[in-house]
Formats: sequence, C-alpha cells, structure tokens
Amino acid sequence: MKKSLVAAALMSVGVVAQAQTSVTLYGRLDAGIEYINGLPGNNGTGSTSRWRQESGDWGTSLWGLKGSEDLGGGTKAVFQLEGAFSTATGSLGLSGSLFDRIANVGLSNDQFGTFLMGRQLQIANGDWDFDPFGQSNWSSASLVRGRNWEHTSNNLSYQSPKIAGFDAYGQYGLGNSTNWNEGVAGAATGRSDGLQVTYTNPLFQVRGIYDEIRDPLNGQLDNPFTASREYFVGANLFLGQFKVQASYTAERTSGGVVTPVGSPTSPSTADMEWGGVTWQATAAAALIAAVYHVNTNNGGGNATIYTVGGTYNLSKRTLLDFQVAQVRNSSTANFGLDANSEGPGGLTNGSFNENPTQGRTQTGAYAGIQHSF
Repeated sequence: MKKSLVAAALMSVGVVAQAQTSVTLYGRLDAGIEYINGLPGNNGTGSTSRWRQESGDWGTSLWGLKGSEDLGGGTKAVFQLEGAFSTATGSLGLSGSLFDRIANVGLSNDQFGTFLMGRQLQIANGDWDFDPFGQSNWSSASLVRGRNWEHTSNNLSYQSPKIAGFDAYGQYGLGNSTNWNEGVAGAATGRSDGLQVTYTNPLFQVRGIYDEIRDPLNGQLDNPFTASREYFVGANLFLGQFKVQASYTAERTSGGVVTPVGSPTSPSTADMEWGGVTWQATAAAALIAAVYHVNTNNGGGNATIYTVGGTYNLSKRTLLDFQVAQVRNSSTANFGLDANSEGPGGLTNGSFNENPTQGRTQTGAYAGIQHSF
C-alpha cells in the first residue's frame, strides 16, 4: 500500500513539473523563384540580369526553441534560441553559428516586465512593425544597406509591461573589449544601445526609437549604414480592411567618416521615409503597395523604391507570396533592391556586389511559398 502511495506521489510531482515547464520548437521556411535585372557585369559596368531560386525574400528561413519555467509568484525563467538558414542550400545564416539570430535567457513577470541577457535582434528591427513589407528583402532595409537587420551580442534588454497603451523596450550591447565602445576581434558591431517607446490602441499605433551602433574597429560612429545613430518614428493606422503605414528614419554619424574601398562618396547622413497601404481583401488574400525613399549627403545621391506585392494564405501556417519592385537612383547613387553593402557593383575579391552602376534602375520580381511550424 505504501509503495502504491509513493508511486502515485512521484507521478503527481512529475505531472506538476511538466505543467510548469514548457519548451516549444518553431520555425519558418521560405523559398521562391526570383528574377532581377539592372545588375552590373563582373567589371562593374553595363547591365545584366539573372534568375535564381531564393530563400528568404519574403521572410528569413529560421528555426528555434523557446521555453519557460514557472518560478511562482508570477515570475518565469525564459529562454530563446533561434538560427537562420537557407532552404536553397541548407547552409546556416551565419557561417559557424548555430543560433546567429537569438540566444538568450532571463526572467519574465507579467507585472514587472522581462529582462534578458544574450544575443538578440538589434533594437532597430523594431522598424519591422511599421514597414508594409515587414523589412522583407526589398523594402526599407534596402535603402539603409541592411542597417536595420543587425543583431547584437553580449546584450542586456528590458521589455516593460503595457500600461494604458504604452510600453517601453531598451537594449544595451557590450563590446566586451578593453575599449568600451569597440568590439572584440571579428565582431560585427561594437557597443550598441537603444530605447523604444510604443503606444497602441484599436485605431492606431505609434513608435519612436533611438539607437546607436558603434564601429567594432574603433568604437566610432563613422558610417550611416554600419556605425551610426538612428532616429525613427513610425505610425500604423487601422481602418477595417486597410492598414496605412508611414515612417521616417535619420541615420547620423559623428567624427571622421570611413569611405568604403572603391566607393566614390562618403555620406555622413541618410534620411529615409516611406509609406504604404495593405488591403486585406479577404480572410486569405492581401495586397500591398509601398514607396521608400532615401537621401544622403556628400554627393551620395538619393533613391526610391516603388513596389507592389501580396500574400494568399492556403492555411493558418502556409502562404503564397509575390512582389514586384523597382529602385530608381539619382545620377550619383547606386542603391540596389537587395540590402547590398556600399561600394561599386561587380566582382571584387571573389565576391559579387549587386549594386547597379550609378544612376541606373534595377527591377525585380519573385513568387514563393512560406510555411511556419
């Protein structure tokens, strides 16, 4: 009889422990066919085009684990691990890194908020909620050359609970170097920090973000697209089947400006604005139209992306997507549809930069499928 009672007690303890702890495996797979023209030749002149099977045009292919453990009193221990990969090749998003996007652990409380430590998406990714194309491959990130796709290591973050429609989020990423602002050898960024404040109600949402990313080599703010301060303000307007979105960002440097090898200009500022509308035509089908514009100083020129696209949900987890876009450059600008690094297009040191030649347009289209689990 005693043995039976002990066994029952142990089983009940196991059930309670299991109920208090949860681990979730999740992911997203994105693949499609893409066409793009206006690409430079290998020598950086002329114009050519290509077809390719792509992964991640509509959204990064990724997989991850997240979980929580109930510690009592409304507090939970939480963690998240997330890595990107290519459905085209199976390769990892960042060579040699299993969890290149997110790897953090912390504490969460419904009343006091969430504190995390580890690798996270840099706070500028908060622009995502206000971009009609969700910072997909051809959208706002293209005209700041990927600055808003950054990740930050050695990070401390705090997310407040929502109070009267307001919530705040802050980050501080340590460089872990002997120089406070620099990064350790091989780091993608130096010290980074930022603050985000959002107000949400049923009719509209507004957000402001301030952040900075330091040059890992010298700790300076010396390139608007890689090491700068960014000021962001965005708004969403919810009108039944329609969502109207508009935003403005300003990238600012200080001190000396680094000129990328082979680049004809050295802009120290970049101002970008965009606007767009999403029409949820049916429960399954949505159409999107948007315009993005950037203007840089010091002869860097300006560029505009015009784009339309949409999705059709085959189920709650699977959708079809498409996008058609064109970027038009002023005479001294060479922004591409993809978020290419600065410098001339063409083949350099074995790597092909897809920036068009200065003043040229670039047009692309893709269609794909995305499945989430």
